[in-house]
Amino acid sequence: MTKIGILAASLLLFSGAAWAKDNSGAKSDELNKATQTLQQITSSNQIPRPVLDQAECVGVVPKLTKGGFIAGGEHGDGVVSCRTSSGWSAPAFFSISAGSIGLQAGAEEAQIVMLMNHDGKQQLMNGNFELSANLVAEGPTGSNYTDSAWKAPVLSYEISHGAYAGVNLQGSKMAIDNGAMHDVYGSNDSTQQVLGGSVHTPGQAQQFTSELPHGR
Repeated sequence: MTKIGILAASLLLFSGAAWAKDNSGAKSDELNKATQTLQQITSSNQIPRPVLDQAECVGVVPKLTKGGFIAGGEHGDGVVSCRTSSGWSAPAFFSISAGSIGLQAGAEEAQIVMLMNHDGKQQLMNGNFELSANLVAEGPTGSNYTDSAWKAPVLSYEISHGAYAGVNLQGSKMAIDNGAMHDVYGSNDSTQQVLGGSVHTPGQAQQFTSELPHGR
């Protein structure tokens, strides 16, 4: 190999490593922000405790923003963890996007929380899915809770300016972030393995999983 070829290969390896390091740092920041969101919801009575305790998976989008990624729409990156026989799984990374989610009036960005029952968990395990009308519903808030609160496999909430409200995510597309999964867990661990509890929770994610509801 010529000196030029060796130099070019070295630059490619260096840039790849730098990108992975930067991306890993970005995901650590995302986990920290998601943890802060979890701290808000677990210390508040706005989302009924029975609903939190019944959730099989909890997904958090720390920052969903209007415009930007999709003109006239919303986009955000998030993390999700599911219950296993030994506690909560290591988190998986995902993105959510839609033409229009319909944030609270005047909101340019918001935090999104998604609670999933067993059927929602199975949909999540498939990797990518569209939140159709029969899959997602606005979650109940405050004392607005009945035994029929689980109107769909996924209950969704918006937190904007400190206020909680059910949010309509119908038509949104949720996709596992395979690049982030590869950077954090390597190429041998699948989404199913991570969410199924077969993969050790990395250090930077342990505070996130510790904030998840532990009641049943």
